[in-house]
Amino acid sequence: MTIHKEGYTTIALSVLFIFVINALVDYKYYDITWLRWAVYIFSFALFIIVLQFFRNPSRTFSAGENLVICPADGKVVVIEETTESEYFKDKRLQVSIFMSPVNVHINRNPISGVVKFFKYHPGKYLAAWNPKSSTENERTTTVVEHKTGVQILFRQIAGALARRIVWYIKEGDQVIQTEQFGFIKFGSRVDVFLPVGTKVNVELNQVVKGGITTLATLS
Repeated sequence: MTIHKEGYTTIALSVLFIFVINALVDYKYYDITWLRWAVYIFSFALFIIVLQFFRNPSRTFSAGENLVICPADGKVVVIEETTESEYFKDKRLQVSIFMSPVNVHINRNPISGVVKFFKYHPGKYLAAWNPKSSTENERTTTVVEHKTGVQILFRQIAGALARRIVWYIKEGDQVIQTEQFGFIKFGSRVDVFLPVGTKVNVELNQVVKGGITTLATLS
């Protein structure tokens, strides 16, 4: 397991914060043993929590020309037909994955193809399970066209804790299935919009792994 590049600055700032707090406590309250130990334990726990936010575990990824691979770790919270109003403007099958703060936060391409559309939207920070988060929160929308002509839309959505969405793609890019397309700091949600009638291979509340779990099979 390694640490993702998006965590370097945050980890460095956390270490600096921990050092300053511990130095102050050691200097001003050196005679209060229980307080110093409480701060030590808190500092250690904070450091471990920040580290796990940015972990990048080694994995053997799934692959398949007709497979849609899960773009993120988390839990499936939505499987339903809905109207996608930004790009397709028609009925699509939506599958949404909620990423908690303890999940790996790397986002991976569900299919290989060409990026036909990309847009960043500034917005609110509603809780990720709020239905309005898909249209009102800070988010990105990406559409990748498979070589068969099928287009898949996926959307990074910030949540109440996630305050920064990172992306590594732009329109016209050729992307490869399971390679990283972005990162959402401190979790949140990823929505995937599939053609109606696509066979979904996951169930509600199923725990999934980015780059590993097969989300759906294209017709």
